[in-house]
Amino acid sequence: QVQLVQSGGGLVQPGGSLRLSCAVSGFTLDEHTLGWFRQVPGHEREGVSCIANSDGKSFYSDSVNGRFTISKDSANNIFYLEMNSLKPEDTAVYYCATDYWAFCSSVFIVDDYEHWGQGTQVTVSS
Repeated sequence: QVQLVQSGGGLVQPGGSLRLSCAVSGFTLDEHTLGWFRQVPGHEREGVSCIANSDGKSFYSDSVNGRFTISKDSANNIFYLEMNSLKPEDTAVYYCATDYWAFCSSVFIVDDYEHWGQGTQVTVSS
């Protein structure tokens, strides 16, 4: 059974940093495309970053490129989203997601991902 459990998040001041974690079970991390998404109330869920299972290449949305970094620890079946230089507009509920067939590119398709974490709130405010 596939399970994704998130940790991290919280309240941080503008310019600060946070790291989100997503511990997975039920499959080997390298088998799946891994993604991070976020959602603000009243808005659609949007893609933030992904790592392709085919070649390990990563992509980022324009809004976070250069500030966020996706990574994975295959030995421990955990992947991360390191968030730096956080801005108030980064405030959202963040979700990790995985799928064997999902295609990782600069175009993030929410419906491509079958497995989702429970979500964690990130609030950037002074």
